[in-house]
Amino acid sequence: MQQQYSNHLIHETSPYLLQHAHNPVEWFPWGELAFEKARKEDKPILISIGYAACHWCHVMEHESFENVATAEFMNTYFVNIKVDREERPDLDHIYMNTCQLLTGAGGWPLNVFLTPELLPFSAGTYFPPKPGYGKPSWLDVLMYMKNVFTNERDKVEQQAQSIREHLFKMDQSFIEKINIPEGIALFTKEELITTVTQLKKQFDTEDGGFGSAPKFPGSMSLLFLLRVNFFHKDEAVQQHIHLSLNKMMFGGIYDHIGGGFARYTVDKKWMIPHFEKMLYDNALLISLYAEAYREQPNNYYKRVIENTLVFVEREWMTAEGGFYASYDADSEGVEGKFYTFTYNELQSILKENFALAEKVYQIKEDGNWEHTNILFRNKTNDEHAEEMGISVAELSQELDAINKQLFDYRENRIKPGLDNKIILSWNALMCSGYVQAFKALGNEHYKSIAIKNLEFMLSAFVDQQNAGVLLHTYSNGIAKYPAFIDDYAALICALLDVYEITNQHAYLSNAIQYTAYLQTAFKGADGMYFFTPQSQTDIPIRSKDFYDNATPCGNSIMVNNLIRLAVLTGNKNYYEQAETMLQLIKNSMLKYGNSFGNWLNAALTFVFPIAEIGITGNNAAALRDEVFGKYYPNSIIQIDEIGDSKFPLLENRYTHNQTQLFLCRNNTCTLPVSNVQDFTELLNKF
Repeated sequence: MQQQYSNHLIHETSPYLLQHAHNPVEWFPWGELAFEKARKEDKPILISIGYAACHWCHVMEHESFENVATAEFMNTYFVNIKVDREERPDLDHIYMNTCQLLTGAGGWPLNVFLTPELLPFSAGTYFPPKPGYGKPSWLDVLMYMKNVFTNERDKVEQQAQSIREHLFKMDQSFIEKINIPEGIALFTKEELITTVTQLKKQFDTEDGGFGSAPKFPGSMSLLFLLRVNFFHKDEAVQQHIHLSLNKMMFGGIYDHIGGGFARYTVDKKWMIPHFEKMLYDNALLISLYAEAYREQPNNYYKRVIENTLVFVEREWMTAEGGFYASYDADSEGVEGKFYTFTYNELQSILKENFALAEKVYQIKEDGNWEHTNILFRNKTNDEHAEEMGISVAELSQELDAINKQLFDYRENRIKPGLDNKIILSWNALMCSGYVQAFKALGNEHYKSIAIKNLEFMLSAFVDQQNAGVLLHTYSNGIAKYPAFIDDYAALICALLDVYEITNQHAYLSNAIQYTAYLQTAFKGADGMYFFTPQSQTDIPIRSKDFYDNATPCGNSIMVNNLIRLAVLTGNKNYYEQAETMLQLIKNSMLKYGNSFGNWLNAALTFVFPIAEIGITGNNAAALRDEVFGKYYPNSIIQIDEIGDSKFPLLENRYTHNQTQLFLCRNNTCTLPVSNVQDFTELLNKF
């Protein structure tokens, strides 16, 4: 189809940028071409940041960026840059901090005004085409910014410098050098329990999760609670973990027909999702449900894991072994259209099965959301079967038939927009999710997918121009953008995870090599890692990230990696660096626990002992897989099948024609046992 307009985005690979390639706005990608134009013409820069699955990004595009008069004003008085936040999370981090600093809130689309030197001086999120929602119109904002830049330049420059100084201070505000006397524990049990008590104040004891609407999964905080509760039992915490997991998997946030989770719900009951599906959410939730299954096995968790991974492979996995980034919230320009059904539509599809679906999935004649029905549940199969006087097996079979009918029908609809970027850090999180699923369910298929995905990452994301350096995104055979700390950290974690289930020493060697690279390219003088490598020059500020938000931050992943590497290799330098990092962040993580969930998981290992599990002998792999069925949160397993290991946990422990299992603490081991039953007794006394 002939396009009336084209701009500088037409050669980009990001689906989000390509969505804007035919706007009348003269969009530039982030880069020197735009910077030079801003400097030469002395114009302010508008950087507009979003992502392909963002509903309000699409709204603002249709309302404002496709409006010719608005575009003419933008083109005349600004240099306009479009950024995909998933391609450039470093820019999103800097400018989102700016928005939160100036307005107290953030979100996407993120619109930030910069000086030609790339320093921000004003910021906001969505603006309507006409004044409303308590906001001025987008054109009013543009006119104001043009006038202030032209007529009050001194104030603009002063504001930009002030914001830059505040952004530096924001990085430092979370870290505090505290002195821990020698011989005194870095963390105490009492400190962690106090943090748990603070988290309990945020429990929604009726519907699970934390706080009220909108409701996000909170995967890392729930995982921390699951782990700490293993060591220090608290019935209220135990109930809340499983209440949250049950409410999510029965709610509208979970796709009962096709599998997989939406990003969040707009209500507190998990019923009304913001329909976009992200790879990282599903990766983190798979890991959470898998670990919860190991702690408390039940068929509901098992089905959620299995059905979500079926969705991931069916919809997002490439032949090469990579995973796509996301599905949009919208299809055919309507939010949630792919996932919802009218009452009459369901009657027509299901016919004699409709009555059961109506009961189980809370279907209403006038709809339960905007005159359509979101499928969600409020009772288990056991409860429904008892009410109906049939067996659970019979009910489950009928529900499977209903789900297949609805799935087959839905497959003929136009699907939501697919963001086919493959992002290194998100793929690594999903790789780890597959490992956790294998540990929980013992399904060899999950192990093979984890290996395939890991091998893909080790090949596709290599920077061919720089040995040992990785890139951030991959699309259509092309990898782009220097990798960030999150990419390296998540990949190292995936390497260690897959090493644990395969005993392929090359994966451990790769983890060691990439960790060494981080020490030279990312590590700051304080021991924390910058978000970007020191070689990256196209950013105005080099920042650090400490929050565990939608995904764990690179620094918190690396703390956990360093602790594992210390045990596996015997190199105490890893452990000492982890201590330094945790010492700097300790006060913040204990005070604001819900924003530091992955950090808290690392702190657990300083309070409760790490179970160092060494298995030797020709049946070591089989015994290892059996041990995975015995849940102990702080555990690291290493095996030696042929007696050639030089690792401290295994050295000189191999005995010919015997398979033995050693349970160790700080490389001091119990007498070996030869079966999991005896090992379980040792673990119970550990």
